[in-house]
Amino acid sequence: MSLADSRVLIAGGSSGMGLALARRCLDAGARVIIVGRSEERLADARSSLGGPGTLDTVCADITREHQVAALFERTGRLDHIVSTAADIEGAYALLPSLDLKAVQRVVESKVYGPLLLAKHGAGKLRPAGSLTFVSGIAAYRPLARGAAVAAVNAALEGLVKALAVELAPLRVNAVSPGWVDTPIWTFVAGDRKDETLAAMAAKLPVGRVGRPDDIADALAFVMGNGFTTGAVLHVEGGHRLV
Repeated sequence: MSLADSRVLIAGGSSGMGLALARRCLDAGARVIIVGRSEERLADARSSLGGPGTLDTVCADITREHQVAALFERTGRLDHIVSTAADIEGAYALLPSLDLKAVQRVVESKVYGPLLLAKHGAGKLRPAGSLTFVSGIAAYRPLARGAAVAAVNAALEGLVKALAVELAPLRVNAVSPGWVDTPIWTFVAGDRKDETLAAMAAKLPVGRVGRPDDIADALAFVMGNGFTTGAVLHVEGGHRLV
């Protein structure tokens, strides 16, 4: 299915993979609604995308049900709902120093948020529409300090399968990225971001880490392929092989 003339809502679309997807959808002729928690970041995203008339931005927290319900009261009919949102600040830590509040935030952003988007957004989707969420390589190749993120990504993939059954014929899928050079690495590796990503690039069969556009390609595929549901598309440069 073409994205032209479709209506796409992207939660977490103000940076990284979500912003790359927003650009791809706009270039394809879609109308895009970016949802985020920061008015400043939404304004920056609008500016970076050139401020087209086919772009709308909404400040809302997808982990708060009343805000999600209010969001869908204003969107009108949609063709696709995507969430790339992830609040992982503080979630990468060894167990003795793991802050359960940080764990709660990552659970809310990557499990509660998608669940609420499905609960309140499914009724806004056209019959051939889709919901697409982003899990991650941590569910398959967890690292020390990454127990919380690994668990949450695995939980999200279980949710995707259940929603694909319950919401059929709407399609529900996940894209599972590997290591992608996005701002989120500031929280994971701090000042060692470049060094950490370069070390992984040397190990991967493709010889590099991912770019936001790589994940945007994958998201666009599962959004547009009408015979794909309940699936997890791995886009990780061969990370599961090494």
